[in-house]
Amino acid sequence: MGNPKAFLTVPRQEAGYRPIHDRIADFGEVEQTLNTSERKLQASRCMDCGVPFCHWACPLGNRPPEFQDALYKGKWLEAYRILTRTNDFPEFTGRVCPALCEKSCVLKLSFNAPVTVRENEAAIIEAAFREGYVIPEQYKRNGKKVAVIGSGPAGLAVSNQLNRKGYEVTVFEKMEYVGGLLRFGIPNFKLHKPIIDRRIGIMEAEGITFKTNTEVDLLKLPEGYDAYCICTGTPQARDLNIPGRDLRGIYFAMDLLAQQNRVLAGQAFSKEERISAKGKHVLVIGGGDTGSDCIGTSNRQGALSVTQIEIMPQPPVDYNPATPWPQWPQVLKTSSSHEEGCTRRWNLSSCRFLGKNGHVSGVEVEEVEWLPNQDGGRPIVHSTGRKEILKADLVLLAMGFLKPVLPELPENVFVAGDVSTGPSLVVKCIASGHKAAEQIDRYCKPND
Repeated sequence: MGNPKAFLTVPRQEAGYRPIHDRIADFGEVEQTLNTSERKLQASRCMDCGVPFCHWACPLGNRPPEFQDALYKGKWLEAYRILTRTNDFPEFTGRVCPALCEKSCVLKLSFNAPVTVRENEAAIIEAAFREGYVIPEQYKRNGKKVAVIGSGPAGLAVSNQLNRKGYEVTVFEKMEYVGGLLRFGIPNFKLHKPIIDRRIGIMEAEGITFKTNTEVDLLKLPEGYDAYCICTGTPQARDLNIPGRDLRGIYFAMDLLAQQNRVLAGQAFSKEERISAKGKHVLVIGGGDTGSDCIGTSNRQGALSVTQIEIMPQPPVDYNPATPWPQWPQVLKTSSSHEEGCTRRWNLSSCRFLGKNGHVSGVEVEEVEWLPNQDGGRPIVHSTGRKEILKADLVLLAMGFLKPVLPELPENVFVAGDVSTGPSLVVKCIASGHKAAEQIDRYCKPND
């Protein structure tokens, strides 16, 4: 490293978010950027430790010490090349990844101030696009064809990797736009959709074919391909089947998020079809990232109030002895959306939906306790009998997704992403796409 002691004198500096009063008025990206000089200083904080736990923690095997050294020295092209050896889409992970690398950074352990790896990654790829380093390449074809079903992060990754290996790749997407979770599940204020379009343009120029509005029956795959990769994600949301579920005004979180992204893309919906939080008391059931995205979307739509409830207990703040470094810490997470206005509550189980004239008006909840399992397994939930009613005229169910059950597949059909693992992270889906591409390559070239 050019300055192995910079971490002693240069404090961690995050780019931060746009002011709340400004950002809740639109769906533009909330995260700001540092200037080039400040970004290089942040890269200098990487101490090039002997065992890079950041590399260990990254599902993609990214090499932060290497690309940050190049960034610190102003070698942006070199930094871009190092970064993209392992990561197909730094512009995605640099925006939406929870940065497992940073949680395992040695400076997280010693200072609680890890290197800003994620932001540095985003800065490198944006500089690469800005400076013209990202140029479509042409690859020698090997005569083999592969069909990829689904264009989310896993589908895009496996397509990109196979295309580089010389395969003729066709991606089938049932929706009207390419991108899957990136397009429909992540709000624009976290990932601006032209960022996806920019990457798809590169991939098309490199020879990948995308077919939208094309749903594929897994029992009747399109003919003419040497191999297939199923990357259809986890489309089935976990439901809450309690009394009153049939009332109007109760939606799955993805119904709201996907529709809002479509509206921002120029699509129109009738008054009856439109899901809007404007002038409503919103209750989000589920404490994860999808629930957080619902909060940010509801505030931007003009909600009167937003409450988020979670059946699990509130995580510890800052440090959890149950998940010590370098593991991913199970601690309280406050997102930019939470900062924009939200009441958060834990240990609440939903009992029944209440309604008026066929429309939801509230939810009866009960406080629960989590007791140790004498057998050493998952803690046992205990009802306390303490109930109350939370006012709500829009309820959003954000309780996760169910891993799909796939039919028995032929030997030339592979799977990647959430469809194979259940709900996970974008970065893990990309890594899964890499693994599937390697499996397909070995299958198609068994004698090499």
